[in-house]
Amino acid sequence: MENQGTYKKSSVIKLAGAFIAWIIGSGFATGQEILQFFTSYGYRSYAVILINLAGFIYFGWLILKAGYEHREEEKFNHFKYFCGVKLGTFYTWLIPIILLLIMPVLISGAGATLNEYYGVEHWIGSAIMTALVLIAYLIGFERLMKIVSTLGSSIIIFILVVGTISMIQNWGNFEEASRYEELLGSSQNSPHWLISAVLYLSLVFITGSTYFTKIGMTAKVRQEAKHGILLGSVVAILTTAIINTAMLLNAESIASLSIPVLFLAKNISHLLGSVFSIFLILGMFSSCTAMLWTVCNRFTFGGKRGNQLFAVFIAILVFVLGLLSFTDLVATLYPLVGYAGLVFIGSMLIKGIKTKFQKSRN
Repeated sequence: MENQGTYKKSSVIKLAGAFIAWIIGSGFATGQEILQFFTSYGYRSYAVILINLAGFIYFGWLILKAGYEHREEEKFNHFKYFCGVKLGTFYTWLIPIILLLIMPVLISGAGATLNEYYGVEHWIGSAIMTALVLIAYLIGFERLMKIVSTLGSSIIIFILVVGTISMIQNWGNFEEASRYEELLGSSQNSPHWLISAVLYLSLVFITGSTYFTKIGMTAKVRQEAKHGILLGSVVAILTTAIINTAMLLNAESIASLSIPVLFLAKNISHLLGSVFSIFLILGMFSSCTAMLWTVCNRFTFGGKRGNQLFAVFIAILVFVLGLLSFTDLVATLYPLVGYAGLVFIGSMLIKGIKTKFQKSRN
Protein backbone atom coordinates (compact mmCIF):
# COMPACT_ATOMS: atom_id res chain seq x y z
CA MET A 1 0.00 0.00 0.00
CA GLU A 2 1.34 3.44 -0.96
CA ASN A 3 2.44 5.78 1.78
CA GLN A 4 -0.16 8.54 1.97
CA GLY A 5 1.00 9.79 5.37
CA THR A 6 1.27 13.31 6.64
CA TYR A 7 3.80 15.61 5.06
CA LYS A 8 5.79 18.62 6.20
CA LYS A 9 5.16 21.99 4.56
CA SER A 10 8.89 22.71 4.79
CA SER A 11 9.59 19.58 2.74
CA VAL A 12 7.04 20.63 0.11
CA ILE A 13 8.68 24.06 -0.14
CA LYS A 14 12.11 22.44 -0.45
CA LEU A 15 10.93 20.18 -3.27
CA ALA A 16 9.22 23.10 -5.02
CA GLY A 17 12.36 25.22 -4.65
CA ALA A 18 14.53 22.46 -6.09
CA PHE A 19 12.18 22.13 -9.09
CA ILE A 20 12.19 25.89 -9.65
CA ALA A 21 15.98 26.04 -9.29
CA TRP A 22 16.39 23.88 -12.40
CA ILE A 23 14.11 26.07 -14.49
CA ILE A 24 15.64 29.44 -13.61
CA GLY A 25 18.94 29.02 -15.39
CA SER A 26 20.62 31.83 -17.30
CA GLY A 27 18.10 31.69 -20.14
CA PHE A 28 15.10 32.11 -17.83
CA ALA A 29 16.58 34.53 -15.31
CA THR A 30 18.00 36.85 -17.99
CA GLY A 31 14.69 36.83 -19.85
CA GLN A 32 16.25 35.55 -23.10
CA GLU A 33 14.51 32.19 -22.77
CA ILE A 34 11.15 33.84 -22.05
CA LEU A 35 11.64 36.26 -24.93
CA GLN A 36 12.28 33.47 -27.46
CA PHE A 37 9.69 30.94 -26.30
CA PHE A 38 6.93 33.27 -25.02
CA THR A 39 7.10 37.05 -25.50
CA SER A 40 8.10 36.92 -29.18
CA TYR A 41 4.57 35.67 -29.97
CA GLY A 42 2.90 38.80 -28.60
CA TYR A 43 -0.51 38.32 -26.98
CA ARG A 44 -0.47 34.65 -27.98
CA SER A 45 2.31 34.20 -25.41
CA TYR A 46 -0.41 33.81 -22.77
CA ALA A 47 -1.68 30.69 -24.55
CA VAL A 48 1.90 29.35 -24.43
CA ILE A 49 1.95 30.10 -20.69
CA LEU A 50 -1.32 28.24 -20.00
CA ILE A 51 -0.16 25.16 -21.94
CA ASN A 52 3.08 25.14 -19.97
CA LEU A 53 1.25 25.46 -16.66
CA ALA A 54 -0.74 22.32 -17.46
CA GLY A 55 2.39 20.59 -18.78
CA PHE A 56 4.52 21.45 -15.76
CA ILE A 57 1.94 20.04 -13.36
CA TYR A 58 1.19 16.90 -15.39
CA PHE A 59 4.66 15.89 -16.56
CA GLY A 60 6.25 17.11 -13.33
CA TRP A 61 3.95 14.90 -11.28
CA LEU A 62 4.55 11.90 -13.57
CA ILE A 63 8.31 12.08 -13.18
CA LEU A 64 8.43 12.92 -9.46
CA LYS A 65 5.93 10.14 -8.79
CA ALA A 66 8.08 7.70 -10.76
CA GLY A 67 11.08 8.70 -8.65
CA TYR A 68 9.12 8.35 -5.41
CA GLU A 69 7.64 4.96 -6.31
CA HIS A 70 11.06 3.57 -7.27
CA ARG A 71 13.07 5.26 -4.51
CA GLU A 72 14.31 1.91 -3.20
CA GLU A 73 15.76 0.92 -6.60
CA GLU A 74 19.37 2.08 -6.70
CA LYS A 75 19.66 1.66 -10.48
CA PHE A 76 16.18 2.84 -11.48
CA ASN A 77 16.24 4.24 -15.03
CA HIS A 78 13.34 6.61 -15.67
CA PHE A 79 14.04 6.70 -19.42
CA LYS A 80 13.54 2.93 -19.72
CA TYR A 81 10.48 3.20 -17.45
CA PHE A 82 8.78 5.73 -19.71
CA CYS A 83 10.21 4.85 -23.15
CA GLY A 84 11.02 1.15 -23.06
CA VAL A 85 14.43 -0.53 -23.08
CA LYS A 86 15.75 0.45 -26.54
CA LEU A 87 14.58 4.06 -26.69
CA GLY A 88 15.28 4.47 -22.99
CA THR A 89 18.87 3.34 -23.48
CA PHE A 90 19.25 5.84 -26.32
CA TYR A 91 18.03 8.72 -24.14
CA THR A 92 20.17 7.55 -21.23
CA TRP A 93 23.28 8.21 -23.31
CA LEU A 94 21.89 11.25 -25.11
CA ILE A 95 21.11 13.31 -22.01
CA PRO A 96 24.71 13.80 -20.83
CA ILE A 97 25.55 15.04 -24.32
CA ILE A 98 22.59 17.45 -24.30
CA LEU A 99 23.52 18.83 -20.89
CA LEU A 100 27.12 19.23 -21.98
CA LEU A 101 25.76 21.49 -24.73
CA ILE A 102 23.52 23.50 -22.40
CA MET A 103 25.93 24.02 -19.51
CA PRO A 104 28.16 26.33 -21.58
CA VAL A 105 25.09 28.57 -22.06
CA LEU A 106 24.94 29.06 -18.30
CA ILE A 107 28.67 29.60 -17.99
CA SER A 108 28.65 32.06 -20.90
CA GLY A 109 25.67 33.89 -19.39
CA ALA A 110 27.57 34.36 -16.13
CA GLY A 111 30.59 35.74 -17.96
CA ALA A 112 28.41 38.08 -20.05
CA THR A 113 26.56 39.43 -16.99
CA LEU A 114 29.72 40.13 -15.00
CA ASN A 115 31.33 41.72 -18.04
CA GLU A 116 28.36 43.95 -18.87
CA TYR A 117 27.64 45.20 -15.37
CA TYR A 118 30.98 45.09 -13.56
CA GLY A 119 33.53 45.24 -16.36
CA VAL A 120 35.01 41.87 -15.44
CA GLU A 121 36.60 40.07 -18.38
CA HIS A 122 34.18 37.54 -19.86
CA TRP A 123 36.57 34.62 -19.42
CA ILE A 124 37.27 35.53 -15.79
CA GLY A 125 33.55 35.63 -14.96
CA SER A 126 33.04 32.29 -16.67
CA ALA A 127 36.02 30.81 -14.80
CA ILE A 128 34.64 31.96 -11.42
CA MET A 129 31.24 30.42 -12.20
CA THR A 130 32.83 27.14 -13.34
CA ALA A 131 34.85 26.90 -10.12
CA LEU A 132 31.76 27.51 -7.93
CA VAL A 133 29.73 24.92 -9.83
CA LEU A 134 32.49 22.33 -9.45
CA ILE A 135 32.77 22.96 -5.71
CA ALA A 136 28.99 22.60 -5.32
CA TYR A 137 29.10 19.21 -7.08
CA LEU A 138 31.92 17.96 -4.88
CA ILE A 139 29.94 18.57 -1.66
CA GLY A 140 27.27 15.98 -2.62
CA PHE A 141 23.65 15.89 -3.85
CA GLU A 142 21.81 16.35 -0.54
CA ARG A 143 23.76 19.49 0.34
CA LEU A 144 23.48 20.63 -3.27
CA MET A 145 19.69 20.28 -3.15
CA LYS A 146 19.51 22.37 0.02
CA ILE A 147 21.57 25.11 -1.63
CA VAL A 148 19.72 25.23 -4.95
CA SER A 149 16.24 24.95 -3.40
CA THR A 150 16.99 27.97 -1.18
CA LEU A 151 18.47 29.88 -4.11
CA GLY A 152 15.52 28.95 -6.32
CA SER A 153 12.99 30.41 -3.89
CA SER A 154 15.04 33.58 -3.32
CA ILE A 155 15.66 34.25 -7.02
CA ILE A 156 12.01 33.73 -7.93
CA ILE A 157 10.97 36.28 -5.30
CA PHE A 158 13.44 38.83 -6.65
CA ILE A 159 12.39 38.25 -10.28
CA LEU A 160 8.75 38.62 -9.23
CA VAL A 161 9.53 41.95 -7.57
CA VAL A 162 11.35 43.27 -10.66
CA GLY A 163 8.64 42.04 -13.04
CA THR A 164 5.75 43.34 -10.94
CA ILE A 165 7.21 46.83 -10.45
CA SER A 166 8.08 47.10 -14.15
CA MET A 167 4.61 45.88 -15.11
CA ILE A 168 2.91 48.46 -12.89
CA GLN A 169 5.14 51.29 -14.14
CA ASN A 170 4.47 50.52 -17.81
CA TRP A 171 0.90 49.20 -17.75
CA GLY A 172 -0.25 52.02 -20.02
CA ASN A 173 1.75 50.48 -22.86
CA PHE A 174 -0.24 47.24 -22.94
CA GLU A 175 -2.46 48.22 -25.87
CA GLU A 176 0.62 49.36 -27.78
CA ALA A 177 2.29 45.94 -27.57
CA SER A 178 0.60 44.74 -30.76
CA ARG A 179 2.54 47.38 -32.71
CA TYR A 180 5.79 45.58 -31.95
CA GLU A 181 4.77 42.05 -32.99
CA GLU A 182 6.96 42.21 -36.09
CA LEU A 183 9.91 43.46 -34.03
CA LEU A 184 9.42 40.71 -31.44
CA GLY A 185 8.90 38.13 -34.17
CA SER A 186 12.60 38.16 -35.03
CA SER A 187 13.24 36.38 -31.71
CA GLN A 188 10.84 33.50 -32.36
CA ASN A 189 12.45 30.06 -32.29
CA SER A 190 9.65 28.25 -34.13
CA PRO A 191 7.05 29.11 -36.80
CA HIS A 192 4.01 28.82 -34.48
CA TRP A 193 3.24 29.62 -30.84
CA LEU A 194 1.84 26.11 -30.22
CA ILE A 195 5.10 24.52 -31.38
CA SER A 196 7.00 26.88 -29.11
CA ALA A 197 4.83 25.82 -26.14
CA VAL A 198 5.53 22.13 -26.75
CA LEU A 199 9.24 22.74 -27.38
CA TYR A 200 9.61 24.56 -24.06
CA LEU A 201 7.98 21.70 -22.16
CA SER A 202 10.25 19.29 -23.99
CA LEU A 203 13.32 21.40 -23.20
CA VAL A 204 12.53 21.53 -19.48
CA PHE A 205 11.72 17.84 -19.02
CA ILE A 206 14.28 16.21 -21.29
CA THR A 207 17.10 18.12 -19.62
CA GLY A 208 15.75 17.96 -16.07
CA SER A 209 14.32 14.43 -16.00
CA THR A 210 17.20 12.78 -14.12
CA TYR A 211 17.30 15.59 -11.58
CA PHE A 212 13.49 15.62 -11.16
CA THR A 213 13.48 11.85 -10.63
CA LYS A 214 16.07 12.25 -7.90
CA ILE A 215 13.94 14.97 -6.29
CA GLY A 216 11.00 12.56 -6.25
CA MET A 217 13.18 9.95 -4.55
CA THR A 218 13.93 12.35 -1.70
CA ALA A 219 10.23 12.72 -0.80
CA LYS A 220 9.32 11.03 2.47
CA VAL A 221 5.66 10.54 1.49
CA ARG A 222 3.77 10.70 -1.81
CA GLN A 223 1.97 13.92 -0.89
CA GLU A 224 5.26 15.81 -0.53
CA ALA A 225 6.07 15.13 -4.17
CA LYS A 226 2.51 15.90 -5.31
CA HIS A 227 2.19 19.23 -3.52
CA GLY A 228 5.82 20.14 -4.20
CA ILE A 229 5.42 19.89 -7.97
CA LEU A 230 2.09 21.72 -7.83
CA LEU A 231 3.58 24.62 -5.86
CA GLY A 232 6.75 24.71 -7.95
CA SER A 233 4.81 24.69 -11.23
CA VAL A 234 2.42 27.46 -10.23
CA VAL A 235 5.17 29.72 -8.92
CA ALA A 236 7.42 29.14 -11.95
CA ILE A 237 4.60 29.85 -14.43
CA LEU A 238 3.32 32.85 -12.45
CA THR A 239 6.82 34.30 -12.61
CA THR A 240 6.96 33.60 -16.34
CA ALA A 241 3.63 35.37 -16.87
CA ILE A 242 4.71 38.46 -14.96
CA ILE A 243 8.10 38.73 -16.70
CA ASN A 244 6.44 38.06 -20.06
CA THR A 245 3.97 40.90 -19.45
CA ALA A 246 6.70 43.27 -18.31
CA MET A 247 8.69 42.54 -21.47
CA LEU A 248 5.62 42.99 -23.69
CA LEU A 249 5.15 46.42 -22.13
CA ASN A 250 8.78 47.25 -22.93
CA ALA A 251 8.88 45.43 -26.28
CA GLU A 252 10.53 48.23 -28.23
CA SER A 253 13.42 48.45 -25.78
CA ILE A 254 14.10 44.78 -25.03
CA ALA A 255 13.56 43.07 -28.40
CA SER A 256 17.23 43.10 -29.35
CA LEU A 257 18.82 42.79 -25.88
CA SER A 258 20.78 39.77 -24.65
CA ILE A 259 19.66 40.24 -21.03
CA PRO A 260 16.21 41.91 -21.17
CA VAL A 261 15.29 41.35 -17.51
CA LEU A 262 18.43 43.19 -16.41
CA PHE A 263 17.19 46.13 -18.50
CA LEU A 264 13.89 46.05 -16.59
CA ALA A 265 15.73 46.08 -13.27
CA LYS A 266 18.02 48.96 -14.31
CA ASN A 267 14.98 50.91 -15.50
CA ILE A 268 13.54 50.75 -12.00
CA SER A 269 16.78 51.58 -10.21
CA HIS A 270 20.51 51.28 -10.93
CA LEU A 271 20.98 49.82 -7.44
CA LEU A 272 18.27 47.27 -8.16
CA GLY A 273 20.01 46.45 -11.43
CA SER A 274 23.27 45.82 -9.58
CA VAL A 275 21.59 43.56 -7.03
CA PHE A 276 19.67 41.76 -9.75
CA SER A 277 22.86 41.01 -11.65
CA ILE A 278 24.00 39.06 -8.57
CA PHE A 279 20.72 37.13 -8.54
CA LEU A 280 21.23 36.35 -12.21
CA ILE A 281 24.57 34.79 -11.38
CA LEU A 282 22.93 32.74 -8.62
CA GLY A 283 20.24 31.57 -11.04
CA MET A 284 22.84 30.33 -13.48
CA PHE A 285 24.72 28.67 -10.64
CA SER A 286 21.63 26.79 -9.40
CA SER A 287 20.85 25.27 -12.80
CA CYS A 288 24.43 24.54 -13.79
CA THR A 289 25.23 22.70 -10.55
CA ALA A 290 22.17 20.48 -11.05
CA MET A 291 23.26 19.77 -14.64
CA LEU A 292 26.83 18.90 -13.65
CA TRP A 293 25.46 16.47 -11.06
CA THR A 294 23.23 14.86 -13.73
CA VAL A 295 26.10 14.47 -16.19
CA CYS A 296 28.59 13.09 -13.67
CA ASN A 297 25.98 10.81 -12.08
CA ARG A 298 25.58 9.04 -15.43
CA PHE A 299 29.17 7.79 -15.32
CA THR A 300 30.56 5.76 -12.43
CA PHE A 301 34.15 4.61 -12.53
CA GLY A 302 37.27 4.74 -10.38
CA GLY A 303 35.32 5.22 -7.17
CA LYS A 304 34.71 8.59 -5.56
CA ARG A 305 38.08 9.99 -6.63
CA GLY A 306 37.53 8.87 -10.22
CA ASN A 307 34.16 10.64 -10.32
CA GLN A 308 35.68 13.80 -8.89
CA LEU A 309 38.41 13.83 -11.54
CA PHE A 310 35.77 13.30 -14.22
CA ALA A 311 33.82 16.29 -12.83
CA VAL A 312 36.96 18.42 -13.09
CA PHE A 313 37.40 17.36 -16.73
CA ILE A 314 33.75 18.21 -17.53
CA ALA A 315 34.08 21.59 -15.80
CA ILE A 316 37.13 22.49 -17.92
CA LEU A 317 35.37 21.42 -21.12
CA VAL A 318 32.26 23.43 -20.27
CA PHE A 319 34.37 26.49 -19.43
CA VAL A 320 36.06 26.41 -22.85
CA LEU A 321 32.73 26.09 -24.69
CA GLY A 322 31.23 28.81 -22.46
CA LEU A 323 33.54 31.40 -24.01
CA LEU A 324 31.16 31.50 -27.03
CA SER A 325 28.35 34.09 -27.46
CA PHE A 326 25.51 33.78 -24.92
CA THR A 327 22.66 34.93 -27.19
CA ASP A 328 23.71 32.69 -30.07
CA LEU A 329 24.03 29.68 -27.78
CA VAL A 330 20.46 30.15 -26.43
CA ALA A 331 18.98 30.70 -29.91
CA THR A 332 20.70 27.67 -31.41
CA LEU A 333 20.85 25.03 -28.69
CA TYR A 334 17.59 25.44 -26.73
CA PRO A 335 15.15 24.79 -29.63
CA LEU A 336 17.37 21.96 -30.87
CA VAL A 337 17.22 20.27 -27.46
CA GLY A 338 13.46 20.83 -27.39
CA TYR A 339 13.04 18.90 -30.63
CA ALA A 340 15.27 16.11 -29.30
CA GLY A 341 12.97 15.66 -26.31
CA LEU A 342 9.64 15.49 -28.16
CA VAL A 343 9.62 11.68 -28.31
CA PHE A 344 10.43 11.51 -24.60
CA ILE A 345 7.52 13.68 -23.43
CA GLY A 346 5.29 11.84 -25.91
CA SER A 347 6.33 8.58 -24.25
CA MET A 348 5.64 10.09 -20.83
CA LEU A 349 2.15 11.11 -21.95
CA ILE A 350 1.37 7.63 -23.30
CA LYS A 351 2.74 5.95 -20.15
CA GLY A 352 0.66 8.23 -17.96
CA ILE A 353 -2.55 7.51 -19.90
CA LYS A 354 -1.90 3.74 -19.92
CA THR A 355 -1.23 3.70 -16.17
CA LYS A 356 -4.39 5.68 -15.47
CA PHE A 357 -6.45 3.36 -17.70
CA GLN A 358 -5.07 0.22 -16.04
CA LYS A 359 -5.81 1.57 -12.55
CA SER A 360 -9.38 2.45 -13.53
CA ARG A 361 -9.89 -1.07 -14.91
CA ASN A 362 -8.49 -2.68 -11.78
